[in-house]
Amino acid sequence: MNPTSKTALQLGGVVVLMASLSFAAVPFYDWFCRVTGFGGTTNQASSAPAQVLDRVMKVRFDAGVASDMPWKFRPLQREMEIRIGETGLAFYEAHNPTDRPVAGTASFNVAPFSAGSFFTKIDCFCFSQQTLQPGETVQMPVTFFIDPELVNDREAKFVRELTLSYTFHTTDLPAEQAALAPPVTGTVAN
Repeated sequence: MNPTSKTALQLGGVVVLMASLSFAAVPFYDWFCRVTGFGGTTNQASSAPAQVLDRVMKVRFDAGVASDMPWKFRPLQREMEIRIGETGLAFYEAHNPTDRPVAGTASFNVAPFSAGSFFTKIDCFCFSQQTLQPGETVQMPVTFFIDPELVNDREAKFVRELTLSYTFHTTDLPAEQAALAPPVTGTVAN
């Protein structure tokens, strides 16, 4: 094999390796954030812990929508105080002001990031896609607790208040609803 062919083959291998790593980066980063709480990523649990501490934390609630999302979206309470380990229940409200069904999925995080892995959701509207019909308004709950292990973490133990933020993004309508949508009208070129 001549040196030019060998160099071209090596460069091709580098391109394939870089493309493979770019596809693996998203699931790896998601896993990393869930394990470490990096970026304010929260955890999930099926129930609250048995231990409830006397220490109270303030939880603030924030809501937003992506630029392509036509919904109006807001928390129904701005903040609440909750004991660490206690189950909390908060509600968000979404409204579809359009004349068509719109589906959305919520992304979320907790600030400060050091407390993200200790904020644990039991049930949340963010676990699945939401679809609102034209003019529909819904209240969506999130059930959560703050893990008592927070008080043992060298950074998170100093956190006294945190903010739970959601952003709704437009997603494709589920297949059964997309089939019910009115057909797009227009002229067909021959």
